[in-house]
Amino acid sequence: MAKLRNLSITTPILFALPLRSEWAVNPVDINKPVMAGDWDDAGSLKFSRGYVMAKNDANFLYLTLDVVSDTGNDAGTNDYFWLTFDNNRDRAITSGVDVNYGLYPGQPNKLGRQKYLGPGSWTGLLADPSNSGVVQEFGASPNSDESHRIWKFRLELSEINVALSWPLSTPYTYFGFRVRSSNPGFTTDFPGDFYKDFTKLRQLILSRKPTIPSKDLGPVVGSVGLIPTTKISATGRAKTDSGYYHFVENAAFGGTLNLIGNRTKLQQLWAAGNTKYKVEIAAPGGSFAKLISNWSNYRWTGSTYALESFAASAYGYYQMANPGTDYSIDDLLIQFPTTALLPGLYRIQVTFFVGSSTTDIAAIQELRLFIDNHVPSTIIESVKHGSIEVSACAIETIGAAPDGLNFRITANDPEGNLRGVSFYATYGAGLSASIFSESYTLAKGNWEGFVNKLIPESGNWRPPQSCAYSFVLSVSARTTNGYSWVGQNSTHRNLTLLIG
Repeated sequence: MAKLRNLSITTPILFALPLRSEWAVNPVDINKPVMAGDWDDAGSLKFSRGYVMAKNDANFLYLTLDVVSDTGNDAGTNDYFWLTFDNNRDRAITSGVDVNYGLYPGQPNKLGRQKYLGPGSWTGLLADPSNSGVVQEFGASPNSDESHRIWKFRLELSEINVALSWPLSTPYTYFGFRVRSSNPGFTTDFPGDFYKDFTKLRQLILSRKPTIPSKDLGPVVGSVGLIPTTKISATGRAKTDSGYYHFVENAAFGGTLNLIGNRTKLQQLWAAGNTKYKVEIAAPGGSFAKLISNWSNYRWTGSTYALESFAASAYGYYQMANPGTDYSIDDLLIQFPTTALLPGLYRIQVTFFVGSSTTDIAAIQELRLFIDNHVPSTIIESVKHGSIEVSACAIETIGAAPDGLNFRITANDPEGNLRGVSFYATYGAGLSASIFSESYTLAKGNWEGFVNKLIPESGNWRPPQSCAYSFVLSVSARTTNGYSWVGQNSTHRNLTLLIG
């Protein structure tokens, strides 16, 4: 296996501790009072006017600005916040990339979002849809019994460009904020002038250490990423419950995979001194061979995460890390890329040995993974006006209804791991029109999609207006790395349509 390149994370200001988010076992309901229990065990960081608290799951960052100094319950939005994220994590303001959240004027529970243009300069409020939100509360908190201003946020990880699936680094971002109070009067930036100089932003490290129910963990390899190995069938595909962190149905595996041990079993092995293990892989129809991979994990030192490297010995054996040590990915047994593997059902076996022995087995588990890194094919086979093929870049006049276009498209995955198909047209200033879509259901089994499908099945598609159009065919694979979906493909064809 290829060696994984290491990336590092750093604390932006010397001696400035990062904010460590803790895992949200259940999604945090920001509409509930902060004392209702959802924020128990949240990561916390003190600033001059209060505390910042953070939790996250696989989809959202939950953040609270607990402004204990703002004890005046004045109405309206004269009290406000700014909340900034360095979306490309370069500690410099990047126009059109980095994001600042604030309030819609006169609406204290409506979250606005804008992009930076430069130091202290932003776009207007963005109109695109978002699942992020904010709720204002005035009351007690875990940090003060006296009632005070509290801002509670639910932020989509995709909006701040963070993903738990990063294989080469613990997930993190840089952030800063302003809180303003009119009674008592203060305006506080954390850190000072953060919106002019991103080198001052504080680091926020996200958790990817979910609590998976013990009953769902495998006996040695507890999970592949977030997916318990008990949820992986003999066919090598996974299915999780609809409310689970990462909901998958009949999903194959791909990308870089993390095999994570069963914490209770690893503790028992550690206590007994049985820390040596090997990992083997068997290709479809083949026999086991040692799986050799190098990877890195981040160990918490008390003030930051320090990079630590792991590799097999010259004889192909690994040494278990102390399960009592706090790592970015706890209980990680091996991390390995699968992109070089041909699609198919692989067997993977992890064997722990007694002491220094290479024959006496202390624990063993075999699991099967259907690995598929091929992306589904996307082909716009034809665009026809009546029976006449319309070539790319053509200018075509569409007559009165029912005149229009018909298409033939291919969205095909021979391995049966197609997740979704979307065929649509874009035109004008950010406008789009759906033409066809189809999503996976369990009833489809190992869905291969279709070849040369007629769209629409009857009649014609008519353009909304005269304009230049881009017809886009986009597909996604039903393949996961254990944290999120991987694998998508798209193609497009452009032409101009005039309504005659």
